[in-house]
Amino acid sequence: MPVLRPLPLAAGPALAESFADLVAMAAGAQCFLPVVDDPLAPDRQLLEASLHAGEPVDNPEACLVIATSGSTGEPKGAIHTPRTLAASADATHARLGGPGNWLLALPAHHIAGLQVLLRALRAGFTPAIADLRDGFDADRFAADVKLLRGPRRYTSLVPTQLVAVLASKEATAAVADLDAVLVGGAATPPALRDRALAAGLPIVRTYGMSETGGGCVYDGRALDGVTVGIDDGRVVLSGPMVAHGYRGRPDDPAFAVPGSFRTDDLGRVDDGVLTTLGRADDGISTGGLTVIPQVVEAELSAHPAVAECAVVGLPDERLGEQVVAAVVPAPGSAPDVAALRDLVAARVHRHAAPRQIVVVESLPLRGAGKVDRRALRDMLSAALSAGSGATSD
Repeated sequence: MPVLRPLPLAAGPALAESFADLVAMAAGAQCFLPVVDDPLAPDRQLLEASLHAGEPVDNPEACLVIATSGSTGEPKGAIHTPRTLAASADATHARLGGPGNWLLALPAHHIAGLQVLLRALRAGFTPAIADLRDGFDADRFAADVKLLRGPRRYTSLVPTQLVAVLASKEATAAVADLDAVLVGGAATPPALRDRALAAGLPIVRTYGMSETGGGCVYDGRALDGVTVGIDDGRVVLSGPMVAHGYRGRPDDPAFAVPGSFRTDDLGRVDDGVLTTLGRADDGISTGGLTVIPQVVEAELSAHPAVAECAVVGLPDERLGEQVVAAVVPAPGSAPDVAALRDLVAARVHRHAAPRQIVVVESLPLRGAGKVDRRALRDMLSAALSAGSGATSD
């Protein structure tokens, strides 16, 4: 059985030193656990301990154990083989119009960033690397885009990075010249999508996760070989890129059917187009009704005064939970929180309207651009206790 070895991946140009290891991994010659390159980082230590780095993997074909984002509880590691990784890369290139070179602007130890590298290497190119050691800088990213070479040129971003790109004329112009820009890691607000398309950016909204080798549904439609189903309201994804279960969890019900993964996301399929409605465990129980945060977020984010937003439930003695929203203002805007609440009440339901709206500078994030809802709850609780930046009805 292959032994799981940590693979430290840098956040800058030094990442190129790991390309040979990635090629070996994709060929099945090594089995790696991607981690950050700081050996003292608590997240790395937790992953190596929880996923038993240095011990054999009970799958002779395993070449990758990639950690889930681990928002709650102990991290899980999805087991991939050369076949699942190749299937993902090939299906992506087939949908986008053909193989090409890629520019990495995401953390390489997460599945979205790792697949950027693996797609380029599989296509025979040397991927370009944006230097993320000091965070994402749109103007610097524009210069990186101009240096990307290939018959077709691609990159992958998270919504917060797309916001930054649109705020820079130089970055917007450079990204508009690419053949495709995958946007995933978190839901892309409709207003942000519309702004990007109006600016001429070739964005493709992706849906997928570590367990599916990254995105396997693009703009709501499954990639070739992928089947999307709904089981008791939850999205089920099947196809050749689905992982072979979790490391050390052979009986996990999410992988009860080989080749399929039952997600924790709620969704529906209309005429072959998947719409995700939010995570089943994110539902807010308020006054005997369940509010899906993403539905409220979609309405708030459509307002021109809102750049980003997130909705969570906080304890309430009378309602059980109250709906609370954090709003990041659009540049030069001052959101009218009363108007935002009225908008949700009119477009969704009065019970879904946030009882509290807190204006914040930024949202806490985890993983590849996902909102850290646990940290957000703590931040909003502290803000409401202090009586700052909030309104209530």
